[in-house]
Amino acid sequence: MPITEVVPGPPTLVVGHGRDQAGDRALAVAIDLAHRLGARLHVVHVADARDYPVDPDAADWEEQGRRTLAKDRRHVERILAATGLTWTYEARRGEPATELTRAADEHDALMLVVGTRGEGLRAAVSRMVEPSVSHGVIRREHRPVLVVPGP
Repeated sequence: MPITEVVPGPPTLVVGHGRDQAGDRALAVAIDLAHRLGARLHVVHVADARDYPVDPDAADWEEQGRRTLAKDRRHVERILAATGLTWTYEARRGEPATELTRAADEHDALMLVVGTRGEGLRAAVSRMVEPSVSHGVIRREHRPVLVVPGP
């Protein structure tokens, strides 16, 4: 019986993308890395309260959320359209660090790329309200994690 060599496909980089500069910066770095490594990208947006209107009793609360998520997806699509890369996109619900590590496992990612709000007083106050996704990913993930600093 002949021995066949298993030739793996290109590696996958999973990128956490949020609706902020940190998400766009992480995506830009992941695009550069994907070009250098011949990798494909899987972009993950984990929906949170900022994706929905403030008033959960609004009659069109779900519809407004869907429109916001669609707008976010179009933003990522515009960025990726001219890259020549193979990429996929998905929006998930749940705790961001958990969902990003799940996506990395599901795609057998080479690494996970996330942005950070940075350091300083503003970031520290922000983390009191909303935990650091990058710290949560680092604590959970068994594969390399690239945390992209702000500009």
